[in-house]
Amino acid sequence: MNSRRTTAVTLLKSLIALVLVLSLTSCGEKAVSQEPSASFQQNPEISTKQFSEVPPPIVIQELRQTTDLYSPQVSIISPKSDEILQDNTVTVRFQVKDLPIYKDSKLDLGPHLQVILDNQPDIEVYDLNQPLVLSDLPPGTHTLRVFASRPWHESYKNEGAYAQTTFHVFTKSDTNNPDPALPLLTYNRPDGNYGAEPILLDFYLTNAPLHLLAKDNPDNLFADWRIRCTINGESFVLDRWQAVYLKGFKPGKNWVKLEFLDNQGNPVKNEFNSTVRLLTYEPKGKDTLSKIVRGELSKDQVRSIVDPNYTTKLPTAEPTPEIQPKEEKQPVPEIEPTPIPTATPTAEPTPEIQPKEEKQPVPEIEPTPIPTATPTAEPTPEIQPKEEKQPVPEIEPQPLPQNQPKKPRFGGFFNRRAHKMPTPQQTVEPSPSLPPTLPEIIETPTSEKTEAPQLEVLPEAEPQLLPQKVAPQPEKPELGRYFNRRQYPNAAPSPSLPYAQPKIIQPSVPEQPSSETQNQS
Repeated sequence: MNSRRTTAVTLLKSLIALVLVLSLTSCGEKAVSQEPSASFQQNPEISTKQFSEVPPPIVIQELRQTTDLYSPQVSIISPKSDEILQDNTVTVRFQVKDLPIYKDSKLDLGPHLQVILDNQPDIEVYDLNQPLVLSDLPPGTHTLRVFASRPWHESYKNEGAYAQTTFHVFTKSDTNNPDPALPLLTYNRPDGNYGAEPILLDFYLTNAPLHLLAKDNPDNLFADWRIRCTINGESFVLDRWQAVYLKGFKPGKNWVKLEFLDNQGNPVKNEFNSTVRLLTYEPKGKDTLSKIVRGELSKDQVRSIVDPNYTTKLPTAEPTPEIQPKEEKQPVPEIEPTPIPTATPTAEPTPEIQPKEEKQPVPEIEPTPIPTATPTAEPTPEIQPKEEKQPVPEIEPQPLPQNQPKKPRFGGFFNRRAHKMPTPQQTVEPSPSLPPTLPEIIETPTSEKTEAPQLEVLPEAEPQLLPQKVAPQPEKPELGRYFNRRQYPNAAPSPSLPYAQPKIIQPSVPEQPSSETQNQS
């Protein structure tokens, strides 16, 4: 029994200890950003007579996807916490990790640090290489707060994005020294000048517990905290730590007050938990942020404020091109291609068949008596009977091959001095007239009695027609060609009519009578 009681008591003590530990742990939790990454409240809760909550501008929502890739870690190098300085000019140095700090020279925006001394308006730092110098500080205690901010002045709310230090100038004082055990509200925006709506409402919380633990720990005075915002005398309450965009500001001066409230709705008394700022709203502002809010600049045109390696593309007015009069095009003469000559076969000339000329009757030539030395009676020459003319067969003209001269019909004796034959292109014309045939002189053997030689008339040679044309020849004498070749050496021979060659008959020597014949006589 005793052992059972001892075990039960031990278990009970363990449970009590566990509850106490959980309670203490829940009290030590800090509030973190309740806004989801890269998204905003779809159903705005703030709605008053004058102001209303609206979604952020489209370009800011798109650029926020790039800025959410960073998780900046901010720290203050100097002055040190609780350090007493012997000079009222303080040099402040910062260190930032996981966030580029710079300002785009054309757009005049970029990721930066928001530095707040005590509860004065913030100072923007864009260059960490140059220290921030605070001069003419009053003696006493001072608190320096700093957090990383996006180019449009919205604070990063991740763990480590905020840093704080308290130092003293010459001596300590009771002012500007917040209680580290109490929640602390740091006012961020709105502040300064604005040229377009909606306007950002933003703040930073320190030491504020999570709302999720409020139900499990009802005794915690700050578990169900609220932020009361009053603009131009009209108030509304926020129960989330998230950037808010509002519409309804009047042109000119507007004032904004932020307060941290406990579970009962009472302000929590701590340094800087109640802050008032003044802003000036002038519609149609020309600064870059006003253009982004109005949607006059696209995401690509302002991407350089979130990406230092991106080239800014500012809209430029394109010059209106001058309309030049159209020049009349001169007609270009068409160049006809020169035809390439092709080898065409040459048609061989068809020889013309000349009609056969009617034969002219040849007049009979009476023999001329040849005078002799002896006065003897002239014998009557024997006229040979005229041979009957044999019909000459018609010769069909044959085409001659090109460039081949036709060979003469007769031997080289009559044609050795003849010129070249005419080309095949020429047409042969028949001879206009036929020369008379020269009578053949036949000499008889001489005897004791001198007899006149007998003339033998040879038959007339038939003309031969050739299919070639020759140039007309000058009229020649009636004698044969043979007797006139020396008189007309350059005359071309007639290819159509051969001349009769005079046949010379040598007289035979009379045989001597034999002795027997003589004896018989």
